Formats: sequence, structure tokens, C-alpha cells
Amino acid sequence: MAVKFNLPTYLTFLRIAMIPLLAIVFYLPWEYSRIASTGIFLFAGFTDWLDGYLARKLNLETAFGAFLDPVADKLMVAFVLVLVVQAEANPYLAIPAAVIIGREITIASLREWMAEIGQRAKVKVSQLGKWKTTAQMAAISLLLYRDNLLGLPINDMGYWLLYLSAVLTLWSMVNYLIAAIDTITE
Repeated sequence: MAVKFNLPTYLTFLRIAMIPLLAIVFYLPWEYSRIASTGIFLFAGFTDWLDGYLARKLNLETAFGAFLDPVADKLMVAFVLVLVVQAEANPYLAIPAAVIIGREITIASLREWMAEIGQRAKVKVSQLGKWKTTAQMAAISLLLYRDNLLGLPINDMGYWLLYLSAVLTLWSMVNYLIAAIDTITE
């Protein structure tokens, strides 16, 4: 079976390629590295929205794209959470980051297993999952930027949103596990 590449797939590959670029920029001894890192992360988030939009709008959805898109998202989120925790190492940041990364691995594995047994529809992306993703993207963006902006405590806001993300993450994980429980217990 040949894999077809199209614009949404190329955007997903671009998002994956932005991970090492983000790492390089993050560690540059440059006063604007935080702003640039945040910009790269926000652009990656935009490409995530855009590839999905184009795939649906132009009828370019493929099985490969459906596989690759969440992989790219999870790679980016996990990698940037590790960067953020490393830059500001403390348990108040590490614990919600570990919850988020652990959930992503658990649900990705659950979806893979459910797909193998023909039950993937039971664990499809939900509205709660979309809220979780939005909160994560906002939290990570604020934590990357870190500096106060217009008198707003950006880093503190990032912490609060990260905790909200962790709660939504656990809530959505429980919902996915409940949806799959009949299959799991068979």
C-alpha cells in the first residue's frame, strides 16, 4: 500500500521538523530566544489546526495523516514540556507535566490497541480532548515565554493553565477508559 503525501501531511512533517529548531532556539544565548521559541511553538499549533482544516475542507484525509498528526502533536507537547521543566526544575511544574505526558502515552497506546481489534471509534477524539489540547497549548506557550507582559504574570498564568490541563487530561483519560472498559474486560 503506497502512502500518499499531500499538503496536510507536509504540514504535519513540518511540525515534527520544528521540534529540533525549537530546541536550538530555546537554548540560544540570545535575549529573544524565549519569544522566538514561543513563536515557533505557536506556529506549530497553527499548522496543527491548518492541516486538519485542509484535510477536511479539501477532502485530503488519509489513514497515514490520521496516524501521523497525533504523533506529531504528542512529540511536540512532550518535548516542549521537558524543555520547560528542565529550564525551571521544580515539582510544581514536573508533576503536571508528567501527568500530561503519561496520559498521552496511555491514550495513544489504548487507541492503537482499540484500532487493532476494530474498536477505535470507541476512543475517538472528544470535545473534552479538544479543550484539553487548547489549555495545554496556551499553558505551554505561556511557560515558554515566562516573562511578565503588560503587567500580567505570564509564568504564573502558565502554571495555572498547566494544572487545568492536567485536570482535563485526567478527566479525558478516565472518559476514554470508561468508553473502552467493556472491550478491556473481555
